[in-house]
Amino acid sequence: MTQDIIPGTPAPDFTLPRSGGGTVALSELRGRSVVLYFYPKADTPGCTKQGIAFSEASSEFEAADAVVVGVSKDPVEKHDRFAAKHGLSIILASDADGSTCEDYGVWGEKSMYGKTFMGIERSTFLIDAEGVIREVWRKVKVPGHVDAVLAAVRA
Repeated sequence: MTQDIIPGTPAPDFTLPRSGGGTVALSELRGRSVVLYFYPKADTPGCTKQGIAFSEASSEFEAADAVVVGVSKDPVEKHDRFAAKHGLSIILASDADGSTCEDYGVWGEKSMYGKTFMGIERSTFLIDAEGVIREVWRKVKVPGHVDAVLAAVRA
């Protein structure tokens, strides 16, 4: 059973393979804010818009001493193609076994067009420099979301 991921609780640590090679670990990002966002699937319309929006704002996140990490269950090779195709400049991490999705409580039942299936709930977590959850956005709608996250990072 995973803990409730709410503001004020420690963020579950993770080490995941990342786009461009190597790994990304939450513990290695200490000292900076981390925008950890989970998305259902690379190269789908909503996920593409979200990745592009975070990439377009990456210099603003960088200026606020924050790093953006996008996570899905897609394999790293798909993340690499997704990043190259759309010019994404953010870190994309592969949670192929779904353990990080489970730790953050974003893996669950979804429905579309009357069909029920398991998938990633589009969610974003703002983690402070000490590794504590500061903000949680669940069931994210892409339009305006990056601006809301950037405002929270700057606050």
